Amino acid sequence: MTPRRVALDGPADVAGWRSAARRLLAARVPPEAVIWSAGDGGDDLFAQTEPLPPVAPENGAVHVPRAFLDLAETALLHSDPGRFDLGYRLLTRVVARRHLIEDEADPDVARLRGLAKAVRRDKHKMTAFVRFREVATDNGPWFVAWFEPEHHIVEATAPFFVRRFAAMRWTILTPERSAHWDSQELSFSASASRSEAPAEDALEDVWRTYYASIFNPARLKVAAMRSEMPKKYWRNLPEASLIRPLIASAARVTAEMVDAPPPEPKKGQRLMAHNAPTVDRDTDALGRLRDAVDGCRACPLWEPATQAVFGEGPADAAVVVVGEQPGDKEDVAGRPFVGPAGALFDRAAVEAGLERRKVYVTNAVKHFKFEPRGKFRLHKTPAPGEIAACGRWLDQEISTIRPKLVVAMGATAARAVLGKAVKVGEARGHILRRADGAEVLVTVHPSYLLRLPDEARKRQEYARFVDDLRSALPYLDAA
Repeated sequence: MTPRRVALDGPADVAGWRSAARRLLAARVPPEAVIWSAGDGGDDLFAQTEPLPPVAPENGAVHVPRAFLDLAETALLHSDPGRFDLGYRLLTRVVARRHLIEDEADPDVARLRGLAKAVRRDKHKMTAFVRFREVATDNGPWFVAWFEPEHHIVEATAPFFVRRFAAMRWTILTPERSAHWDSQELSFSASASRSEAPAEDALEDVWRTYYASIFNPARLKVAAMRSEMPKKYWRNLPEASLIRPLIASAARVTAEMVDAPPPEPKKGQRLMAHNAPTVDRDTDALGRLRDAVDGCRACPLWEPATQAVFGEGPADAAVVVVGEQPGDKEDVAGRPFVGPAGALFDRAAVEAGLERRKVYVTNAVKHFKFEPRGKFRLHKTPAPGEIAACGRWLDQEISTIRPKLVVAMGATAARAVLGKAVKVGEARGHILRRADGAEVLVTVHPSYLLRLPDEARKRQEYARFVDDLRSALPYLDAA
Protein backbone atom coordinates (compact mmCIF):
# COMPACT_ATOMS: atom_id res chain seq x y z
CA MET A 1 0.00 0.00 0.00
CA THR A 2 1.35 3.39 -1.00
CA PRO A 3 1.44 5.57 2.12
CA ARG A 4 -0.38 8.88 2.53
CA ARG A 5 1.75 11.92 3.41
CA VAL A 6 0.37 14.59 5.74
CA ALA A 7 2.35 17.84 5.67
CA LEU A 8 1.43 19.89 8.74
CA ASP A 9 2.11 23.63 8.95
CA GLY A 10 4.57 23.19 11.79
CA PRO A 11 5.46 21.12 14.86
CA ALA A 12 2.61 22.68 16.88
CA ASP A 13 -0.09 22.32 14.21
CA VAL A 14 -2.50 20.22 16.29
CA ALA A 15 -5.50 21.65 14.42
CA GLY A 16 -3.99 20.47 11.13
CA TRP A 17 -3.40 17.02 12.62
CA ARG A 18 -7.03 16.80 13.76
CA SER A 19 -8.32 17.80 10.32
CA ALA A 20 -6.10 15.30 8.53
CA ALA A 21 -6.82 12.53 11.04
CA ARG A 22 -10.55 13.05 10.53
CA ARG A 23 -10.21 12.54 6.77
CA LEU A 24 -7.90 9.56 7.15
CA LEU A 25 -10.22 7.96 9.67
CA ALA A 26 -13.26 8.43 7.45
CA ALA A 27 -11.38 6.79 4.58
CA ARG A 28 -10.30 3.92 6.87
CA VAL A 29 -6.60 4.54 6.23
CA PRO A 30 -4.59 2.42 8.71
CA PRO A 31 -1.93 4.10 10.90
CA GLU A 32 0.94 2.25 9.24
CA ALA A 33 -0.03 3.80 5.89
CA VAL A 34 0.44 7.42 7.02
CA ILE A 35 3.61 9.54 7.04
CA TRP A 36 3.33 12.68 9.18
CA SER A 37 5.56 15.61 8.24
CA ALA A 38 5.83 18.57 10.61
CA GLY A 39 9.28 19.95 9.94
CA ASP A 40 10.83 18.39 13.05
CA GLY A 41 12.25 15.14 11.76
CA GLY A 42 9.11 13.00 11.67
CA ASP A 43 8.91 12.27 7.91
CA ASP A 44 10.55 10.12 5.24
CA LEU A 45 11.93 12.31 2.44
CA PHE A 46 12.33 9.44 -0.03
CA ALA A 47 8.94 7.75 0.30
CA GLN A 48 6.48 7.68 -2.58
CA THR A 49 3.16 8.88 -1.25
CA GLU A 50 -0.46 9.51 -2.18
CA PRO A 51 -2.43 12.67 -1.32
CA LEU A 52 -4.92 12.86 1.52
CA PRO A 53 -8.40 11.45 0.92
CA PRO A 54 -11.18 13.99 0.28
CA VAL A 55 -13.05 15.68 3.10
CA ALA A 56 -15.64 13.32 4.56
CA PRO A 57 -19.34 14.29 4.32
CA GLU A 58 -21.00 15.48 7.51
CA ASN A 59 -23.11 12.33 7.79
CA GLY A 60 -19.93 10.28 7.78
CA ALA A 61 -18.38 12.08 10.73
CA VAL A 62 -16.91 9.91 13.48
CA HIS A 63 -17.58 10.81 17.11
CA VAL A 64 -14.45 10.76 19.25
CA PRO A 65 -14.45 10.83 23.09
CA ARG A 66 -13.76 14.30 24.48
CA ALA A 67 -11.20 12.79 26.88
CA PHE A 68 -9.06 11.68 23.93
CA LEU A 69 -9.28 15.04 22.16
CA ASP A 70 -8.31 16.95 25.32
CA LEU A 71 -5.38 14.61 25.93
CA ALA A 72 -4.17 14.81 22.33
CA GLU A 73 -4.47 18.62 22.30
CA THR A 74 -1.72 18.73 24.92
CA ALA A 75 0.33 15.63 24.13
CA LEU A 76 0.87 16.52 20.46
CA LEU A 77 2.81 19.63 21.50
CA HIS A 78 5.60 17.32 22.70
CA SER A 79 8.91 17.28 20.83
CA ASP A 80 8.79 13.50 20.33
CA PRO A 81 8.96 13.00 16.51
CA GLY A 82 6.61 10.01 16.73
CA ARG A 83 3.81 11.83 18.54
CA PHE A 84 1.55 12.28 15.49
CA ASP A 85 1.86 8.60 14.56
CA LEU A 86 1.03 7.67 18.16
CA GLY A 87 -1.94 10.02 18.23
CA TYR A 88 -3.48 8.66 15.02
CA ARG A 89 -2.82 5.03 16.00
CA LEU A 90 -4.54 5.53 19.34
CA LEU A 91 -7.37 7.46 17.67
CA THR A 92 -8.19 4.50 15.43
CA ARG A 93 -8.24 2.23 18.47
CA VAL A 94 -10.35 4.60 20.58
CA VAL A 95 -12.98 4.89 17.86
CA ALA A 96 -13.30 1.10 17.93
CA ARG A 97 -13.28 0.96 21.75
CA ARG A 98 -14.48 4.26 23.24
CA HIS A 99 -13.49 3.39 26.82
CA LEU A 100 -9.94 2.48 25.86
CA ILE A 101 -8.79 6.02 26.69
CA GLU A 102 -9.59 5.29 30.35
CA ASP A 103 -7.25 2.26 30.41
CA GLU A 104 -4.06 3.69 31.90
CA ALA A 105 -2.34 0.30 31.55
CA ASP A 106 -2.62 0.36 27.76
CA PRO A 107 0.84 1.14 26.29
CA ASP A 108 -0.42 3.74 23.80
CA VAL A 109 -2.63 5.45 26.38
CA ALA A 110 0.19 5.46 28.94
CA ARG A 111 2.64 6.90 26.41
CA LEU A 112 0.26 9.67 25.28
CA ARG A 113 -0.45 10.55 28.92
CA GLY A 114 3.28 10.70 29.56
CA LEU A 115 3.76 13.12 26.67
CA ALA A 116 0.91 15.30 27.94
CA LYS A 117 2.39 15.31 31.44
CA ALA A 118 5.75 16.50 30.12
CA VAL A 119 4.08 19.24 28.07
CA ARG A 120 2.05 20.49 31.04
CA ARG A 121 5.20 20.61 33.12
CA ASP A 122 7.01 22.57 30.42
CA LYS A 123 4.11 25.05 30.18
CA HIS A 124 4.26 25.47 33.95
CA LYS A 125 7.99 26.13 33.76
CA MET A 126 7.36 28.83 31.19
CA THR A 127 4.75 30.58 33.33
CA ALA A 128 6.99 30.30 36.39
CA PHE A 129 10.42 31.18 34.99
CA VAL A 130 9.82 33.88 32.37
CA ARG A 131 11.32 37.15 33.62
CA PHE A 132 10.59 40.29 31.63
CA ARG A 133 13.21 43.01 31.38
CA GLU A 134 12.38 46.54 30.36
CA VAL A 135 13.63 47.98 27.05
CA ALA A 136 13.23 51.66 26.22
CA THR A 137 11.60 52.43 22.85
CA ASP A 138 10.39 55.59 21.11
CA ASN A 139 6.81 54.63 22.03
CA GLY A 140 7.51 53.86 25.66
CA PRO A 141 8.74 50.79 27.54
CA TRP A 142 8.62 47.32 26.02
CA PHE A 143 9.32 44.23 28.12
CA VAL A 144 11.37 41.37 26.70
CA ALA A 145 12.05 37.88 28.09
CA TRP A 146 14.05 34.87 26.97
CA PHE A 147 12.89 31.28 27.51
CA GLU A 148 14.05 27.88 26.26
CA PRO A 149 11.10 25.46 26.09
CA GLU A 150 11.64 21.74 25.72
CA HIS A 151 8.47 21.27 23.69
CA HIS A 152 6.34 23.21 21.18
CA ILE A 153 4.40 25.19 23.79
CA VAL A 154 4.93 28.86 22.92
CA GLU A 155 1.67 29.50 21.07
CA ALA A 156 -0.33 27.46 23.56
CA THR A 157 1.14 29.24 26.60
CA ALA A 158 1.27 32.82 25.28
CA PRO A 159 -2.44 33.53 26.08
CA PHE A 160 -1.57 33.02 29.76
CA PHE A 161 0.75 36.05 29.59
CA VAL A 162 -1.84 38.06 27.66
CA ARG A 163 -4.32 37.57 30.49
CA ARG A 164 -1.77 38.27 33.22
CA PHE A 165 -0.04 41.24 31.57
CA ALA A 166 -2.80 42.65 29.37
CA ALA A 167 -1.79 46.30 29.86
CA MET A 168 1.91 45.68 29.27
CA ARG A 169 3.64 45.45 25.88
CA TRP A 170 5.92 42.45 25.83
CA THR A 171 7.88 39.91 23.80
CA ILE A 172 8.94 36.38 24.73
CA LEU A 173 11.87 35.19 22.62
CA THR A 174 12.63 31.46 22.27
CA PRO A 175 14.88 29.32 20.04
CA GLU A 176 11.82 28.04 18.14
CA ARG A 177 9.07 30.67 18.12
CA SER A 178 8.63 34.15 19.58
CA ALA A 179 5.44 35.72 20.97
CA HIS A 180 4.59 39.44 20.92
CA TRP A 181 1.80 41.41 22.63
CA ASP A 182 1.32 45.11 21.85
CA SER A 183 -1.53 45.47 24.41
CA GLN A 184 -4.04 44.88 21.59
CA GLU A 185 -2.99 41.92 19.47
CA LEU A 186 -1.02 38.72 20.02
CA SER A 187 1.35 37.76 17.20
CA PHE A 188 4.15 35.28 16.60
CA SER A 189 7.40 35.34 14.67
CA ALA A 190 10.33 33.06 13.90
CA SER A 191 12.99 31.85 16.31
CA ALA A 192 15.39 34.19 18.09
CA SER A 193 18.76 33.99 19.80
CA ARG A 194 19.49 34.74 23.42
CA SER A 195 21.69 37.68 22.44
CA GLU A 196 18.53 39.53 21.29
CA ALA A 197 17.16 39.57 24.86
CA PRO A 198 18.36 42.19 27.38
CA ALA A 199 20.71 40.92 30.08
CA GLU A 200 19.29 42.95 32.99
CA ASP A 201 17.28 46.03 33.94
CA ALA A 202 16.58 48.28 36.92
CA LEU A 203 14.23 45.75 38.55
CA GLU A 204 16.91 43.06 39.05
CA ASP A 205 17.56 44.14 42.66
CA VAL A 206 13.82 44.15 43.39
CA TRP A 207 13.55 40.51 42.28
CA ARG A 208 16.54 39.56 44.42
CA THR A 209 15.15 41.34 47.48
CA TYR A 210 11.77 39.64 47.03
CA TYR A 211 13.30 36.18 46.58
CA ALA A 212 15.52 36.56 49.64
CA SER A 213 12.51 37.65 51.73
CA ILE A 214 10.39 34.59 50.83
CA PHE A 215 13.18 32.02 51.10
CA ASN A 216 12.48 29.70 54.04
CA PRO A 217 15.62 27.77 55.09
CA ALA A 218 13.62 25.45 57.36
CA ARG A 219 11.80 24.02 54.31
CA LEU A 220 14.88 23.73 52.11
CA LYS A 221 15.03 20.57 49.96
CA VAL A 222 17.91 21.00 47.54
CA ALA A 223 17.05 17.99 45.34
CA ALA A 224 13.43 19.11 44.97
CA MET A 225 14.58 22.66 44.33
CA ARG A 226 16.85 21.55 41.49
CA SER A 227 14.04 19.42 40.07
CA GLU A 228 11.59 22.33 40.07
CA MET A 229 14.14 24.93 38.95
CA PRO A 230 16.66 23.18 36.65
CA LYS A 231 19.96 24.96 36.08
CA LYS A 232 19.07 25.70 32.45
CA TYR A 233 16.73 28.43 33.72
CA TRP A 234 19.13 29.99 36.24
CA ARG A 235 20.86 32.36 33.86
CA ASN A 236 17.49 33.92 32.97
CA LEU A 237 16.47 34.51 36.61
CA PRO A 238 17.85 37.51 38.49
CA GLU A 239 17.35 35.70 41.81
CA ALA A 240 19.56 32.79 40.71
CA SER A 241 22.69 34.56 42.00
CA LEU A 242 21.28 34.22 45.52
CA ILE A 243 20.63 30.46 45.44
CA ARG A 244 24.07 29.22 46.45
CA PRO A 245 24.62 31.71 49.33
CA LEU A 246 21.09 31.13 50.65
CA ILE A 247 21.61 27.36 50.63
CA ALA A 248 24.98 27.76 52.33
CA SER A 249 23.46 29.83 55.15
CA ALA A 250 20.29 27.72 55.56
CA ALA A 251 21.49 25.63 58.53
CA ARG A 252 22.62 28.69 60.50
CA VAL A 253 19.44 30.69 59.80
CA THR A 254 17.23 27.71 60.68
CA ALA A 255 18.99 27.33 64.03
CA GLU A 256 18.43 31.02 64.75
CA MET A 257 14.74 30.66 63.90
CA VAL A 258 14.38 27.71 66.29
CA ASP A 259 16.16 29.54 69.12
CA ALA A 260 14.16 32.75 68.69
CA PRO A 261 11.31 33.37 71.21
CA PRO A 262 7.77 32.91 69.82
CA PRO A 263 6.10 36.15 68.68
CA GLU A 264 3.15 37.64 70.52
CA PRO A 265 -0.18 36.55 68.98
CA LYS A 266 -2.11 39.15 67.02
CA LYS A 267 -5.39 40.48 68.34
CA GLY A 268 -7.61 38.22 66.21
CA GLN A 269 -5.62 35.13 67.11
CA ARG A 270 -6.58 35.42 70.80
CA LEU A 271 -10.09 34.14 70.10
CA MET A 272 -9.03 30.50 70.50
CA ALA A 273 -11.30 28.21 72.49
CA HIS A 274 -9.99 27.15 75.88
CA ASN A 275 -11.40 23.67 75.37
CA ALA A 276 -10.02 23.09 71.84
CA PRO A 277 -7.11 20.65 72.24
CA THR A 278 -3.86 20.89 70.33
CA VAL A 279 -3.55 18.02 67.88
CA ASP A 280 -0.22 16.29 67.43
CA ARG A 281 0.77 15.21 63.96
CA ASP A 282 0.60 11.42 63.69
CA THR A 283 -0.92 8.83 61.39
CA ASP A 284 -4.43 9.59 62.64
CA ALA A 285 -3.88 13.34 62.80
CA LEU A 286 -6.68 14.35 60.44
CA GLY A 287 -9.21 12.19 62.26
CA ARG A 288 -8.17 13.67 65.60
CA LEU A 289 -8.26 17.14 64.10
CA ARG A 290 -11.78 16.55 62.78
CA ASP A 291 -12.92 15.60 66.30
CA ALA A 292 -11.31 18.72 67.72
CA VAL A 293 -13.04 20.96 65.17
CA ASP A 294 -16.40 19.38 66.06
CA GLY A 295 -15.92 20.61 69.61
CA CYS A 296 -14.58 24.07 68.76
CA ARG A 297 -16.35 27.01 70.42
CA ALA A 298 -13.76 29.68 69.54
CA CYS A 299 -16.33 31.92 67.86
CA PRO A 300 -20.16 32.12 67.90
CA LEU A 301 -20.64 30.57 64.45
CA TRP A 302 -20.97 27.04 65.86
CA GLU A 303 -24.26 27.68 67.65
CA PRO A 304 -26.71 28.30 64.75
CA ALA A 305 -24.88 25.96 62.36
CA THR A 306 -25.97 22.34 61.91
CA GLN A 307 -22.44 21.00 62.31
CA ALA A 308 -18.78 21.71 61.62
CA VAL A 309 -17.72 20.87 58.07
CA PHE A 310 -14.21 19.47 57.95
CA GLY A 311 -12.03 18.90 54.88
CA GLU A 312 -11.83 15.68 52.89
CA GLY A 313 -9.39 14.04 50.53
CA PRO A 314 -6.05 12.18 50.62
CA ALA A 315 -4.00 12.77 53.75
CA ASP A 316 -0.89 13.05 51.57
CA ALA A 317 -2.42 15.20 48.81
CA ALA A 318 0.04 17.27 46.80
CA VAL A 319 -2.61 19.99 46.35
CA VAL A 320 -4.96 21.44 48.98
CA VAL A 321 -7.88 23.56 47.75
CA VAL A 322 -9.29 26.04 50.27
CA GLY A 323 -12.70 27.67 49.90
CA GLU A 324 -14.38 30.29 52.06
CA GLN A 325 -16.89 28.53 54.32
CA PRO A 326 -19.60 25.84 54.10
CA GLY A 327 -22.80 26.80 52.32
CA ASP A 328 -26.34 25.72 53.08
CA LYS A 329 -25.98 22.28 51.46
CA GLU A 330 -22.54 21.68 52.99
CA ASP A 331 -23.89 22.59 56.43
CA VAL A 332 -26.62 19.96 56.11
CA ALA A 333 -24.48 17.26 54.46
CA GLY A 334 -21.39 17.82 56.63
CA ARG A 335 -19.13 17.71 53.56
CA PRO A 336 -17.27 20.50 51.71
CA PHE A 337 -17.88 21.54 48.11
CA VAL A 338 -21.21 19.77 47.55
CA GLY A 339 -23.39 22.85 46.84
CA PRO A 340 -23.76 24.87 43.61
CA ALA A 341 -20.30 26.44 43.95
CA GLY A 342 -18.82 23.00 44.61
CA ALA A 343 -20.51 21.62 41.51
CA LEU A 344 -19.02 24.45 39.45
CA PHE A 345 -15.60 23.73 40.96
CA ASP A 346 -15.95 20.03 40.03
CA ARG A 347 -16.85 20.94 36.45
CA ALA A 348 -13.93 23.36 36.12
CA ALA A 349 -11.55 20.85 37.72
CA VAL A 350 -12.54 18.20 35.15
CA GLU A 351 -11.95 20.64 32.30
CA ALA A 352 -8.58 21.57 33.79
CA GLY A 353 -7.57 17.91 34.15
CA LEU A 354 -7.48 18.19 37.95
CA GLU A 355 -8.83 14.98 39.46
CA ARG A 356 -10.94 15.75 42.55
CA ARG A 357 -9.99 12.44 44.18
CA LYS A 358 -6.32 13.46 44.19
CA VAL A 359 -6.76 16.82 45.96
CA TYR A 360 -7.75 17.70 49.50
CA VAL A 361 -10.62 20.20 49.73
CA THR A 362 -11.48 22.25 52.79
CA ASN A 363 -12.69 25.69 53.88
CA ALA A 364 -11.07 28.55 55.74
CA VAL A 365 -14.05 28.71 58.13
CA LYS A 366 -15.60 25.46 59.34
CA HIS A 367 -19.14 26.61 60.26
CA PHE A 368 -21.81 28.12 58.01
CA LYS A 369 -22.37 31.83 58.65
CA PHE A 370 -25.80 32.89 57.44
CA GLU A 371 -28.69 35.30 57.81
CA PRO A 372 -32.22 33.81 58.05
CA ARG A 373 -34.50 35.16 55.34
CA GLY A 374 -37.91 33.46 55.43
CA LYS A 375 -37.39 29.79 54.53
CA PHE A 376 -33.87 30.45 53.30
CA ARG A 377 -30.47 30.90 54.94
CA LEU A 378 -28.46 33.51 53.06
CA HIS A 379 -24.68 33.39 53.11
CA LYS A 380 -22.80 36.08 55.06
CA THR A 381 -19.09 36.79 54.67
CA PRO A 382 -17.07 35.69 57.75
CA ALA A 383 -15.55 38.50 59.81
CA PRO A 384 -11.76 38.75 60.27
CA GLY A 385 -12.06 37.53 63.87
CA GLU A 386 -14.01 34.46 62.75
CA ILE A 387 -11.43 33.71 60.06
CA ALA A 388 -8.69 34.04 62.69
CA ALA A 389 -10.56 31.76 65.11
CA CYS A 390 -10.61 29.00 62.49
CA GLY A 391 -7.08 29.79 61.37
CA ARG A 392 -5.48 27.26 63.69
CA TRP A 393 -7.56 24.43 62.23
CA LEU A 394 -6.67 25.34 58.66
CA ASP A 395 -2.99 25.71 59.58
CA GLN A 396 -3.00 22.28 61.22
CA GLU A 397 -4.70 20.70 58.22
CA ILE A 398 -2.04 22.17 55.93
CA SER A 399 0.86 21.27 58.22
CA THR A 400 -0.47 17.72 58.59
CA ILE A 401 -0.91 17.14 54.85
CA ARG A 402 2.18 19.11 53.81
CA PRO A 403 1.01 19.81 50.26
CA LYS A 404 3.20 21.13 47.48
CA LEU A 405 0.57 23.75 46.61
CA VAL A 406 -2.36 25.44 48.37
CA VAL A 407 -5.05 26.86 46.08
CA ALA A 408 -6.89 29.71 47.86
CA MET A 409 -10.26 30.44 46.26
CA GLY A 410 -11.54 33.90 47.10
CA ALA A 411 -10.53 36.71 49.45
CA THR A 412 -11.53 34.90 52.66
CA ALA A 413 -9.48 31.82 51.74
CA ALA A 414 -6.52 33.94 50.66
CA ARG A 415 -6.61 35.88 53.93
CA ALA A 416 -6.76 32.66 55.96
CA VAL A 417 -3.98 30.93 54.01
CA LEU A 418 -1.60 33.89 53.78
CA GLY A 419 -2.41 35.50 57.14
CA LYS A 420 -3.22 38.91 55.68
CA ALA A 421 -5.78 40.67 53.51
CA VAL A 422 -5.21 39.97 49.80
CA LYS A 423 -6.66 41.62 46.70
CA VAL A 424 -7.66 38.63 44.60
CA GLY A 425 -7.56 40.62 41.35
CA GLU A 426 -3.90 41.51 41.90
CA ALA A 427 -2.72 38.18 43.33
CA ARG A 428 -4.74 35.92 41.04
CA GLY A 429 -2.73 33.37 39.10
CA HIS A 430 0.58 34.20 40.78
CA ILE A 431 2.51 31.73 42.93
CA LEU A 432 2.91 33.25 46.41
CA ARG A 433 4.29 31.80 49.62
CA ARG A 434 2.99 31.35 53.14
CA ALA A 435 5.13 32.21 56.12
CA ASP A 436 6.03 28.50 56.44
CA GLY A 437 7.27 28.45 52.82
CA ALA A 438 4.34 26.56 51.26
CA GLU A 439 3.46 27.75 47.75
CA VAL A 440 0.04 29.36 47.28
CA LEU A 441 -2.03 29.99 44.15
CA VAL A 442 -4.80 32.60 44.57
CA THR A 443 -7.89 32.50 42.36
CA VAL A 444 -11.55 33.46 42.55
CA HIS A 445 -14.19 31.49 44.43
CA PRO A 446 -16.68 29.62 42.20
CA SER A 447 -19.55 31.51 43.86
CA TYR A 448 -18.16 34.69 42.26
CA LEU A 449 -18.71 33.12 38.85
CA LEU A 450 -22.26 32.13 39.77
CA ARG A 451 -23.07 35.73 40.69
CA LEU A 452 -21.90 37.30 37.43
CA PRO A 453 -25.00 38.57 35.55
CA ASP A 454 -23.38 39.01 32.13
CA GLU A 455 -23.08 35.68 30.27
CA ALA A 456 -20.14 36.75 28.12
CA ARG A 457 -18.22 37.92 31.18
CA LYS A 458 -19.16 34.73 33.01
CA ARG A 459 -17.74 32.58 30.20
CA GLN A 460 -14.56 34.65 30.13
CA GLU A 461 -14.05 34.47 33.88
CA TYR A 462 -14.87 30.76 33.95
CA ALA A 463 -12.17 30.14 31.31
CA ARG A 464 -9.68 32.05 33.49
CA PHE A 465 -10.73 29.97 36.50
CA VAL A 466 -10.13 26.73 34.58
CA ASP A 467 -6.74 28.10 33.52
CA ASP A 468 -5.90 28.89 37.15
CA LEU A 469 -6.78 25.34 38.24
CA ARG A 470 -4.70 23.97 35.37
CA SER A 471 -1.67 25.67 36.96
CA ALA A 472 -1.93 23.13 39.80
CA LEU A 473 -1.40 20.11 37.51
CA PRO A 474 2.43 20.10 37.60
CA TYR A 475 2.29 19.81 41.40
CA LEU A 476 0.17 16.67 41.09
CA ASP A 477 2.39 15.32 38.30
CA ALA A 478 5.50 15.80 40.46
CA ALA A 479 3.95 14.00 43.44
